[in-house]
Amino acid sequence: MNQFWWLIYPYLTLTVMIVGSVYRYAHNPMSWGSRSSELLEKRWLKWGSQLFHWGILLVIIGHVMGLLVPLSAYQAMGISSKFYHENADILGAIAGMMTWVGLVILLLRRFGNIRVRRNSSLSDFVALVLLFIVVTTGNLVTIVRNNLVGPYEYRATVGPWVRGLFVLHPNVSLMAHVPLMFQIHIILAFLLFAVSPFTRLVHIWSLPLAYLRRAPIQYRDREQYRYRRSV
Repeated sequence: MNQFWWLIYPYLTLTVMIVGSVYRYAHNPMSWGSRSSELLEKRWLKWGSQLFHWGILLVIIGHVMGLLVPLSAYQAMGISSKFYHENADILGAIAGMMTWVGLVILLLRRFGNIRVRRNSSLSDFVALVLLFIVVTTGNLVTIVRNNLVGPYEYRATVGPWVRGLFVLHPNVSLMAHVPLMFQIHIILAFLLFAVSPFTRLVHIWSLPLAYLRRAPIQYRDREQYRYRRSV
């Protein structure tokens, strides 16, 4: 099972993500987007979307620093494991809770608002629910497990394994004794990658950073607009 989960499964999900994204962009480029429902409801979307997008951006930055930067690099900079984990736990908890609260608001909006619910597809619900589960397991690791059991040095196991995936030579044995909660979180995250081409999550591959500071949708009065054009 170790060979499946930590060698076959990651590449299988990444292949589905890449091939699915390329196929969707090539054959249905007009569907490449988040399909905003702002016209249907704005108040909940404003808070939920901002919390989620800013939170997930910070979460991604944290994962890059923790998984892609080698442990030796931190040691060379004189950053101790204690200092790293204390700050990673605090900042990770803040970012994780921002993302989680944002997702709760978006879920309540998606399920609770009848206009939004009726204009949602099955993929919309799948994406939100799966995102919520992935973020929840991540928060359980960062906020609950690390404070009850103690920090786990994933930079010595999960980090090298992730970097090994990029060079097509992952060390499966590194993942054998990783705590179960970490393993569940990682497996669900790769599942999220696999479903992304078939949901609104596909727009993340366009790196929509401008969305974080864009103006809201502007509405024009039809009669006034027609009058100005005639003048």
